[in-house]
Amino acid sequence: MKAKKSRAKPEVLNAALAAKKGPVSQFIARNYRHFNAAALLDAAKGYEAHLTAGGKMLMTVAGAMSTAELGISLAEMIRRDKVHAIVCTGANLEEDIFNLVAHDYYERVPHYRQLTPKEEAALLNRHMNRVTDTCIPEMEAMRRIEAAVLEEWMRADEAGERYFPHEFMYLLLRSGKLKKSYQIPPENSWMLAACEKNLPIIVPGWEDSTLGNMYAAAVIRGDVKNVHTVRTGIEYMTTLADWYTKTAKPLRNGEGSIGFFQIGGGIAGDFPICVVPMLHQDLRRRGSPLWGYFCQISDSTTSYGSYSGAVPNEKITWGKLAPSTPKFIIESDATIVAPLVFSWVLGA
Repeated sequence: MKAKKSRAKPEVLNAALAAKKGPVSQFIARNYRHFNAAALLDAAKGYEAHLTAGGKMLMTVAGAMSTAELGISLAEMIRRDKVHAIVCTGANLEEDIFNLVAHDYYERVPHYRQLTPKEEAALLNRHMNRVTDTCIPEMEAMRRIEAAVLEEWMRADEAGERYFPHEFMYLLLRSGKLKKSYQIPPENSWMLAACEKNLPIIVPGWEDSTLGNMYAAAVIRGDVKNVHTVRTGIEYMTTLADWYTKTAKPLRNGEGSIGFFQIGGGIAGDFPICVVPMLHQDLRRRGSPLWGYFCQISDSTTSYGSYSGAVPNEKITWGKLAPSTPKFIIESDATIVAPLVFSWVLGA
């Protein structure tokens, strides 16, 4: 009787994969064996496998990840062609640039949980807008960018031109107006990396952002005459549908060549994942492949009553994922998890 071959243990297989990579990946392979740690490694391997199979990755960015300086690792992912499109909130679009030009004026408040209402008011009086443990300086960051981008809005308005919010940011970065004000290494800005690649960016709900409010004020003042000078919303969805249709290719079992890597929840994740059922159900484009990979990093409690906490299988019933689609949830803090996943994919 032939002896059964013993299957290699996961830690052995992972160690072999990491041996070709750097020390961070080797640390992950050695230590991340169970629970959320194992989910992180599985998701990272799935991300890598999807790209190796010829797929592309759409990344969604919610929360305050730009203020958390995700750009330090995300920018390299963009430069190395590990990210092919980004969907983000208006806050993440602008806050990477705020940090780019005003980093030296930011203040960290490590004891933020103990702040009294009076101490919060003192920060307000100093024009320091707090995001958890980090204060964004209004005058050095927000108002500096407002003045620069207002020129772009007014120029486009007078010329009868219309651009998306991210396109205005690209115009601003390419103009060189901000270059003398950079306060972080340019390679740590994901927006600069995206601009250099002319990366497709989708910004649903841009109106709910600091610059969105400033744009509304510019329209009210009459600085911008045509409120539609900045393109938003439905036009972003039609643009995403066009990009998905042209880019997605069938891989296997209904899965497509575009993966979906979601950081956080909210509109940044909800808006783009619906493009596939829209193509199928509303446009009757049955040949459009489903998403080919799905991973969500979230600290939302798993729940079928919460979209951000819903397990990936629920997305099967909505025509977004196939039963065979590789699916991962990493229930943790994205500021900790995302750079580790990126490190594995980058071979660090």
